[in-house]
Amino acid sequence: MQTTTMPALDDATFDATVAPGSGTVAIEFRAEWCGACKVMAPPLEQVARELDGRVRFFSIDADYNPRIVTRYAVRALPTLLVFRDGEHKDRIVGAQSRSQ
Repeated sequence: MQTTTMPALDDATFDATVAPGSGTVAIEFRAEWCGACKVMAPPLEQVARELDGRVRFFSIDADYNPRIVTRYAVRALPTLLVFRDGEHKDRIVGAQSRSQ
């Protein structure tokens, strides 16, 4: 489910993407089978375009990247994690409205 506004990450590329000095990074954990993830995709991609240059957005397939899923205790999909300069700052779990 990779998009141009939200490139895909995996266990191997995650740490370099959220490293110290990387700025603000938002990563959505999703899966192909997840209905709520599919519902959230269009509004999240719109937010990614609106915040382009200020926040970098990525996606990670939770089914194929167990190391990162376990490391951040992702228990429900979709889950959005926000990092600032390598430090985990926020977590949003489940489908949300665009305004949230």
